Amino acid sequence: MPATLLITPHQFPDLERERRLADEFGLELVVADDQRDLTAAMPRARVVMVTPYGRVGAAEFAAMDGCLGVVRYGIGYDNIDVSAAKEAGVPVSIVPDASTEEVASHSFALGLALTRRIPAGQAAISAGTWAGAVPADLPVLSRLRVGVVGMGRIGRHVARWWSAVGAEVKAYDPVAQFDDVVSAPVDEIIESSDVVTLHVPLTDETHHMISRDSIARMRRGAVVVNVSRGGLIDEEALADALRAGHLGGAGLDVFESEPLAVDHPLRDAPNTFLTPHSAWKSRSSLSALQDGAVRRSRHLLGGEEPPDRVA
Repeated sequence: MPATLLITPHQFPDLERERRLADEFGLELVVADDQRDLTAAMPRARVVMVTPYGRVGAAEFAAMDGCLGVVRYGIGYDNIDVSAAKEAGVPVSIVPDASTEEVASHSFALGLALTRRIPAGQAAISAGTWAGAVPADLPVLSRLRVGVVGMGRIGRHVARWWSAVGAEVKAYDPVAQFDDVVSAPVDEIIESSDVVTLHVPLTDETHHMISRDSIARMRRGAVVVNVSRGGLIDEEALADALRAGHLGGAGLDVFESEPLAVDHPLRDAPNTFLTPHSAWKSRSSLSALQDGAVRRSRHLLGGEEPPDRVA
């Protein structure tokens, strides 16, 4: 049977780019219907192209036979076991630059709307009440303290935009060096900011970095924005803090389990904006994402080192 260009379950409108790539290298294009189908298809895969809807873990790497590499559509790769990839000697590449501005602007918009308590105003109208339902102690924009956790491509955009509108910005990153905003320890940022906006990958170290304990230490009325990975936040603890009035709001585009369960406690938590992992979308981002993934796959199939390799 012919070797394949294997794609995990996806939601793309078409795969014409990927099909042309497969034809160029004499491969069969195979799209997995589910995780079991994906694992079963691994032995024939020359390149595996991964969306958020499939996982390439130790079992999948163990089943590979002659795979040249794995390419992740997008920047996050927590659904790829990079340790297993290194052990198997299979390179992993990501596409980090297809929607930087889109995700950053989503974060910025959520933060601005939440600090003005726009969800509370909308809820007041819907409930038939009026402005008394909106607190009068909202922070002034020029006195707002914004903490940016993670200063990669997206975090830098967010920090620059908040600075441009007059907010006092502090940032933390465990690796990246920066001097355009004030650097501070992550605990200081979480505890002292009116807006905490998250832009770090999900790792063992960052899992639930916004925990019940850290939420308790946050400023009363602070808001949390997460457009990175859902596992950064203890969602039950966040929902409890919103209902108790300790936090002023939350803007989330990502969740620990997606799609969000119908009985999830955040669905009816007050002062929230919840969006369905759509921050990356724009008129151009989908094409840029697929183009970037195909380009990296072509590098692998041509025997070249792919850009943005993480394993």
